[in-house]
Order: sequence, then C-alpha cells, then structure tokens
Amino acid sequence: MFESLCCDMPLHPTGFDLIGRLLLTLLAGFLIGLNREARGHSAGLRTTILVGLAACVAMVQANMLLNMIGKGPDTFVRMDVMRFALGVLTGVGFIGGGAILRRGDLVTGVTTAATMWIMTMIGLAFGGGQFGLGAIATVLTLVTLQALKWVDLKISRDHKAILSVSWPKNSPPDIGDMVRPLGYDARFVGMEHDADRNRYVFSFNVQWKQPEEVEPSTEVLAVIAEHCAVERFEVIGEKPF
Repeated sequence: MFESLCCDMPLHPTGFDLIGRLLLTLLAGFLIGLNREARGHSAGLRTTILVGLAACVAMVQANMLLNMIGKGPDTFVRMDVMRFALGVLTGVGFIGGGAILRRGDLVTGVTTAATMWIMTMIGLAFGGGQFGLGAIATVLTLVTLQALKWVDLKISRDHKAILSVSWPKNSPPDIGDMVRPLGYDARFVGMEHDADRNRYVFSFNVQWKQPEEVEPSTEVLAVIAEHCAVERFEVIGEKPF
C-alpha cells in the first residue's frame, strides 16, 4: 500500500502531472504556513510557500532532465541532476540559520528553521511525483505543529526572572528563604547603592518550574513585599514555538 502511494519519479511527466505537483506543494505550504502565520512567527505564509515551491521546481527540473543522455563516457563532465535537490537543501540551511537567534541562554527560532527544512522535503517529494509521501509528511507536520503544541504547553519547564529589591542594610536579604516554600529558587547576582534614598538595591536571579499555559503568580511578589520593597521583576524567556 505504501509503495503505491510513493510512486517512482516518471521519466516523461505530463504537463498535467507537473501542474499537480506544484499545486499540491502550494497547498501544503499554505496549510503549514498558515499555522506559523497565526502564531506570529517570522517564517509565515508566503515564506513557507516560497520555500516549498523552490524545492518543488528544483525537483521537477531534475525530473525533466533525467531522460537526457548528457555527455559521453569519454568526457570528464557528467550531469548529476540530483544535485538540484542537494543545492536546495543547502540554501534552506542558510535560511534556517538566519531564523535561529540566541540571546544569552535563550535560543529561539529552532522550530521555524525545522519547519523550513521539512517544507523543503515536502516540496522535493511532490516535485518528484511522490504524492503519497508528500501528503503524509504534510499531515504529520501539521500534527506536530498544531496538536503537539497543546502537549508542549502542558509540560512543566524552567522559567527565569530578574528580581530587584531595595533594602536599608548593606547585606542582601535572604530572598531564597522567602520564596523557597512557594517552589522558587533565588540567587544573589549584584548590588548597587541608591544614595538619594539611602538604600541598597539587590538583584537576584529567580527560577521556578511551571507549564507554559500557566501565568506567573504574583503570590511570590506579595511574600517578598512583606519584607522589602520590590523594584523590578522581569521574566526572562520566550515560548519555544
């Protein structure tokens, strides 16, 4: 059954067959790109469609050149049409690399780069006339991006924040003891003196675990405010998708 879905690339594709490959790639790119566009990611609808079409056109061109004889065996030049696909994959690697950003310990854009990669493979599959393989890959990609997003939101993951508090003494308050019962961990990172108010401002790295779908609780700030004045609480991090 699977072999019937993933047919071999024909040596003499018809015009109707080539149009079908392009339209199926366009549809796959539209569905996957629409998912990314709805979430406001950099590689949205048009980018995803264009990447898929580029891969499809390259594979179609390779298919159309398969039946050409090329150079004779006594020459040092040979035509390898499969290099079209390799060239597309290399080019998409540069696009994916540009989508990945690193800010300190935080890395974003990995899923966007992976989406461009799988969209390229889908375009190559449709461009080679392997409609079943391309359709299955499209469905699995949509399931991964859409359905597994819900699972990802349920997973408890590390969260970080910068906390700054003002304190009249020149030694830091024990924030760790204050927040530990709530499941938080605090580590002292710096201090500065506020001469105008004759107070010291201490900074801490605060870390805790919770699912992405749960909003950060203000309970920890209320506990800290009972002992010292909260100057700043900035959550560090972005959603992985």
